[in-house]
Amino acid sequence: MTEFTPLQSLLGGGLIGLSAVLLMAFHGRIAGMTGILTGVLPGADSRGWRLAFLAGAVAAPLLLVTLDVVAIPFESPSPWVWTVVSGLIVGIGVTFGGGCTSGHGVCGNARLSPRSIVATLTFMLTTGLTVYVIRHMLGGL
Repeated sequence: MTEFTPLQSLLGGGLIGLSAVLLMAFHGRIAGMTGILTGVLPGADSRGWRLAFLAGAVAAPLLLVTLDVVAIPFESPSPWVWTVVSGLIVGIGVTFGGGCTSGHGVCGNARLSPRSIVATLTFMLTTGLTVYVIRHMLGGL
């Protein structure tokens, strides 16, 4: 069962929005995690800020767990093979979709990009349909 955490969700969403605004203000870049991750691969330009952004995205939750501020369960009921395959499928979707959910949903919608609005609506409708099918038609959790 999914926990209802409105305050934590509001704080987290606010921090994501703030980081997107600061990245755009100081570097003129969109805070799409896939683009940032791709930009640290060999041969990419301006890797410094990308590495710092990714380090913060990894270090912040680890720090919160280490300080016992929050408990984040890292286990998954899915076999690791499914995780790898689903990651590859997401990577293919990101390539064909011209960006990831964070780039389109947070930054693209804020810029009123028609492509991002359509992409975000597609993500949300597909997610809702998937949850409905798994929970109500296939009897999953």
